[in-house]
Amino acid sequence: MKRVLLAAALALTATTTATTGTTAATAISPAPEESPAPEETTSMEETAPPEETSPAEETSPTPTTSPVGPGCAALEDSLSGLADQPAATALSKVPDLSMLAQAVKQAGLEDKLNSTQDITIFAPNNAAFEAIPKDVRDKVMADKDALAKVLSYHVAEGKLSPADMEGAPLKSLQGGELTVKGTGDDLTVNNAKVVCGDLPTTNATVYIIDKVLMPQ
Repeated sequence: MKRVLLAAALALTATTTATTGTTAATAISPAPEESPAPEETTSMEETAPPEETSPAEETSPTPTTSPVGPGCAALEDSLSGLADQPAATALSKVPDLSMLAQAVKQAGLEDKLNSTQDITIFAPNNAAFEAIPKDVRDKVMADKDALAKVLSYHVAEGKLSPADMEGAPLKSLQGGELTVKGTGDDLTVNNAKVVCGDLPTTNATVYIIDKVLMPQ
């Protein structure tokens, strides 16, 4: 009987020891380390929108000069389109210059006036030709050389504005000189008045005048 009790006591002691060891082991076992939380990745900074580029400044159109002279208003309708034509062709488009256009053609100067660059033409209107006695006019119109000489006297070197003509006399293609006086709507060339001027063509500037100029 004593042996049975001793065996039971030993068994109980062993069980208690084992349980205590397991508990102690569990108590001293380190807790598993928590995995570090992944670092938050900062979202890519928003790209600043490109700076707006200001649109290129529009080129201001080259200002066109207004014709000068008291007769421009009456001629306005017939002067449109001159800027796109060479000089002799432009003259033929203006009804009030029909006699001059005929004289230019008769003198054989059409090609010269169309092709010569940078000239100023003082263009007598029809009234200027009609003011010349018919017999004198017919005589000059029949003489090609004399006619070319008279018409060349109406052409000066350079595309001249009214301001350009102030001061020194102008040299004509005929060789003589022309004198311009006055300003604005009150311009004269020698003894002729400017009816309407500062009219551009592709190669010339035209001034319509009220008299035919005679070489000096």
